[in-house]
Amino acid sequence: MNRKTTPKVKDGRVQKKNRHEITPNYWDFRQDSLQIDIESPGKGYKHFLKKRDIIRFLEMLPNWKEIDIELDAILLAQGGGADGWYNNGVIGICAWDKNKTCSFDKEYFNAHHDLFKRLGLDYEIKREGVVCHFTESQIIAYQLLHILLHEIGHHHDRINTKNKNGTARGEKYAEDYAVKYEKKIWDIYFHEFGF
Repeated sequence: MNRKTTPKVKDGRVQKKNRHEITPNYWDFRQDSLQIDIESPGKGYKHFLKKRDIIRFLEMLPNWKEIDIELDAILLAQGGGADGWYNNGVIGICAWDKNKTCSFDKEYFNAHHDLFKRLGLDYEIKREGVVCHFTESQIIAYQLLHILLHEIGHHHDRINTKNKNGTARGEKYAEDYAVKYEKKIWDIYFHEFGF
């Protein structure tokens, strides 16, 4: 009796059965247009920021055409550990604690006191840091006017370096970028989003 050989094996080697190209996504390939994606926020966290908020906000930026270069995606990322991050054309804005409070060390709070004051933020100064009580609209404003602009600052840094491979000027550049553009669009933001 002859043993049946499967057509999927040739010369003793299993043949590839399916497509083996990597699916184009914003982690592996440059995108033709900006992708906005959402991860699960994680236990105890919530995405107060929505896709529509990001789109409306980006449309009001005066230098949008300049920063849209090689910006592949904005990800509403899982909460915990950071407010946001930047990775070679992908920006992550992390989900917020469901109870709307956030603790900052005193140094960070003092560095951002002007913004928190303009947002009308309620806070308690404790021995170990500052506990801030945000409303939903204050969370959205903070995430757009500071966190997203800060991460866009890292992107702007990368696309304006010679090799376009890293954020050479670091955190100070991103922070200065966020403060500069937050002041430029403050009135436009509150006209568009209300408070």
